[in-house]
Amino acid sequence: MSNSGLPEGWEVRHSNSKNLPYYFNPATKESRWDPPSGTDTEKLKSYMATHHSSGIAPTSSAKAEGKIRAAHLLVKHKDSRRPSSWREEKITRSKGEAIDILKGHEHKIRSGEAKLAELATKESDCSSARKGGDLGYFGRGEMQKEFEEAAFGLQKGEMSGVIETASGVHLIERLE
Repeated sequence: MSNSGLPEGWEVRHSNSKNLPYYFNPATKESRWDPPSGTDTEKLKSYMATHHSSGIAPTSSAKAEGKIRAAHLLVKHKDSRRPSSWREEKITRSKGEAIDILKGHEHKIRSGEAKLAELATKESDCSSARKGGDLGYFGRGEMQKEFEEAAFGLQKGEMSGVIETASGVHLIERLE
């Protein structure tokens, strides 16, 4: 196992099209967004926080196209459409437990104890955790309906309460 926590033969690479890291096995040519089976998730969390931080630059036409930029912290549960993540191979928590976890994160953020980007890096079940939860720029029709409505309803710098989608439960912060 490498210092990244990935099983032998796997490495972290960077997608130019999505501007996100992904996992690649050069021997088998397999690539994936979620870590392969056998990953040491604690080592991976630390490695990703150190080596893959946020840094998204706006495209020149992003604002002209009515796009916004947001970050989120996702907590999945066993009834999420895909109950696994880079943090946990099989997510077994209930929706209620996921909401309680997210409310704990919300309290830390609102009290000033932590920032969403800091928590997302280690606690989010989305691959965007690698970038502090930053999803980059997106327009209407590109995200799940509940997520889109909440994100577009926020002012720059504002954070939502708990938002439920088929992916799980989210805290969303409007960045731009």
